Amino acid sequence: MLWQGERPLILASQSHARGLLLGNAGLAFEAIPAHIDERALQRASGLAAPGEVATLLAREKARAVAGSHPGRIVLGADQTLALGTRLFDKPPDRAAAHAQLRALAGHTHELHAAFAVVTDNEVLTEQVSVARLTMRPLDDEAIGCYLDAAGEAVTGSVGAYQLESLGVHLFSRIEGDHFTILGLPLLPLLAFLRERGLLRM
Repeated sequence: MLWQGERPLILASQSHARGLLLGNAGLAFEAIPAHIDERALQRASGLAAPGEVATLLAREKARAVAGSHPGRIVLGADQTLALGTRLFDKPPDRAAAHAQLRALAGHTHELHAAFAVVTDNEVLTEQVSVARLTMRPLDDEAIGCYLDAAGEAVTGSVGAYQLESLGVHLFSRIEGDHFTILGLPLLPLLAFLRERGLLRM
């Protein structure tokens, strides 16, 4: 392990993808999900810009968990998907997933991934990065084929796809950092942790 902290980092999430990224990078961490009402926080904030929303939610997730774990370093992360000014949430069912894919097909959308690192109530750093993904044109038959193949996984991600899995078949062009697409801008996070003396290299 490359982690130098006295205690493991806390990831304020149960995201499998984010946990995998941290583990593969040699960080000792434990996952403790934040129980916050994301939509209520967004409405109360009045924010609409996708990067600002992602940053807000990453920060509030970290704060929520840090409040009950004094002295610990807590990482919050969030990702928004925007098609123009329209923000998307995770689809609750297959019909909603189909509708999202119909809206995204043939267009370029943006993924805004943000993270915040908090200790107690102090925000040590927060950053956001953007990736642009162009989905190829898809008719109802192609969308149905994808939904059949992907199964319940389509309700686990905003946009109804996971690029690291079958979702890769939906795209014609991808611009941006791989880690941003997976929901955690890992390179700036690692740079910050090195600056704080929390990594061995």
